[in-house]
Amino acid sequence: MSIGIDRISLYTPSYYLDVCELAVARGVDPNKFTIGIGQDKQAVIPSSQDIVTMGANAAIRLRGDIDDSRLGLVIVGTESGVDASKASALYIHELLNLPHSARCMEIKEACFGGTAALLVARDYIAAHPGKQALIIAADIARYGLASGGEVTQGGGAVAILVSENPRIAEIEEHTSVYSGSIQDFWRPVYTDEAQARGKYSTEQYLEFFEHVWLDYAHTMHAKPQDFAAFLFHLPYTKMGAKALRKLEELTEPVTHLEQRFEQSIQYSRAIGNVYTGSLYVGLISLLELDNSLKAGDRLALFSYGSGAVAELFTARLVEGYEKALYYHADLLNQRTQVSVNEYESIFKDVVPYAPQDYSTNPRYYCGDFVLTGVVGMERQYATRSCAEQPIASAACD
Repeated sequence: MSIGIDRISLYTPSYYLDVCELAVARGVDPNKFTIGIGQDKQAVIPSSQDIVTMGANAAIRLRGDIDDSRLGLVIVGTESGVDASKASALYIHELLNLPHSARCMEIKEACFGGTAALLVARDYIAAHPGKQALIIAADIARYGLASGGEVTQGGGAVAILVSENPRIAEIEEHTSVYSGSIQDFWRPVYTDEAQARGKYSTEQYLEFFEHVWLDYAHTMHAKPQDFAAFLFHLPYTKMGAKALRKLEELTEPVTHLEQRFEQSIQYSRAIGNVYTGSLYVGLISLLELDNSLKAGDRLALFSYGSGAVAELFTARLVEGYEKALYYHADLLNQRTQVSVNEYESIFKDVVPYAPQDYSTNPRYYCGDFVLTGVVGMERQYATRSCAEQPIASAACD
């Protein structure tokens, strides 16, 4: 049975910061950010956007491809959860008016959550032929103003419709996994800003990649030349470049992998870190920007979530995949640039970890869905056309 990615869509809010301007404001050589870290722009997330609104904004483009009689599973992979109990998938389920017969849940394991959701969906469809699954990887990366991790912030969401006979890519069955409890990155429950041991986390990322690649290569008798491209989790694009160099150290340089890697990082250079969605931002970037790929090409995808779990899995492009893509260049090109001062103001205007009511700023509403505020410790979501009042469905009452 062929199971995989039938449709895939990206959303990031309408505002960005030029990291060169950030570098100047922080007294840093801009080359440290653009070359050393590998970033150009960073998505700026207003408080009216969270993982629910971004996930719904990414998934709304797939709504016409969802068959309500077949949709059996909705999973959000995230490390930016809005509630310690209720799954964000249920809010998205309501905003998109999805069928009540679908199971809804949330998966957490740092940046691995999106991949965990995708592979659970693949196994679900293998056990339930004819079904569909909607997978959303949505996150906001926050490290604090003037912090060491500030340049690796960002945010957005990727929505994936998984089905039999997919129109984009078949997910192959064998994967290689490596798990171990380490303390390279974490976020305490009382804050929305992550804690990280940057150098140690980079070392672990590369070590876990080595484990899963060597296991996959041994088990499947594989070599890098078997793949048209390698895609990596991209907390910042230079991290993926380091993983590609590690692969070359273990085997040998492969020119076409280096060329396609450059195509895979272009959207991430413009958005920044999407945590659980970062690997799939890279996939979208590659598929939309590289017109030399063809049906039958195999892709290797490396997912890493701090704490830590890593998994290497593979996918095969299907005939006509390019016709099933949504192209996102306009989404990125039509964003509004904000100054460093405005970025700092937006960063500070965040839903507080407190029981008091809170209202978001309508000036920064974007996308089809927004968070209007918190009333009585309950988040209030709305469509843009109904943004002055909470709604109980995806349509205005």
